[in-house]
Amino acid sequence: MRLIQYLEEGQPRAALVESDEAVRPIRLDGGIYALARLAIASGQSLQAVIDVRLDDDLIDYQQLIDEKRLLPPLTHPDPAHCLVTGTGLTHLGSADTRSAMHAKTQQSDEQLTDSMRMFKLGIEGGKPAPGETGAQPEWFYKGDGACVVAPEAEIPVPHFAEDAGEEPELAGLYVIGVDGQPWRVGYAIGNEFSDHVTERFNYLWLAHSKLRACSFGPELLIDELPKHLEGTSRIVRGNETVWEKPFLTGEANMAHSLANLEYHHFKYSGFRRPGDVHVHFFGTATLSFADGVQTRDGDRFEISLTEFGRPLRNPLRFEANSVPIDVKSL
Repeated sequence: MRLIQYLEEGQPRAALVESDEAVRPIRLDGGIYALARLAIASGQSLQAVIDVRLDDDLIDYQQLIDEKRLLPPLTHPDPAHCLVTGTGLTHLGSADTRSAMHAKTQQSDEQLTDSMRMFKLGIEGGKPAPGETGAQPEWFYKGDGACVVAPEAEIPVPHFAEDAGEEPELAGLYVIGVDGQPWRVGYAIGNEFSDHVTERFNYLWLAHSKLRACSFGPELLIDELPKHLEGTSRIVRGNETVWEKPFLTGEANMAHSLANLEYHHFKYSGFRRPGDVHVHFFGTATLSFADGVQTRDGDRFEISLTEFGRPLRNPLRFEANSVPIDVKSL
């Protein structure tokens, strides 16, 4: 089962994806967030809550796109209560690109970069047995819900950015119950957009490189996630595909289990605040930056996974300048 979220009279509305051409509205105000809260409060599955609220009529999927009414598939009414985070060095092969970016800090081939050390920890202990605690992954913060760009909408590139690169990933979407219990609503395709030139200068600037916009969706998968997933990431310039590459994800292609990544995020009590939404990116091993691609204004990212329906598409918009920063004393 896959869901989308769209605008109807200025408010979020959820719909069940019937096909690539049509979606069926769900009769409940507040979109997927409201559905999740209702399922948690009533002790029902999300599917059970949806099944009794399906509308009889269908809506044209493409029309929602053309009218720019698509929303990310999970939002909070107050963006400050949506936390966007992620983990890196989680996928098999992901350390190669990162280590090459940071290798200039090493003095001999025998020495491991910090990235390789972190990756090795994941390989050796990232998939613990049930009930055991596994290796702690790299973790980063991207922003609150204000940094999330809707599917089909432009991703802004700040004027101070050194790079504007895609990162095709899975994202886990969560709602925290009134008792502090995290509930996974489902999964979506994500573009964990980053500045790789900034990161390459010094890996301690990783935090700066991640403070960018991102996007996920358009569809939310609430079924069990396949262990092996094969997708395609591409960059389209005008009518020409200037870069295209397959990518692998899912636990079969990862050094960490999803449960281990979730544990090391939600172990912090500050991330279990009742009512909050969490969007957590699970990492990737495929970047156009690694192939020397330099993106331009107007380029369009397209990330697709068959199991997730329609692709996630976002054009780039480079900002020429920004509002001056002038800190004043009180």
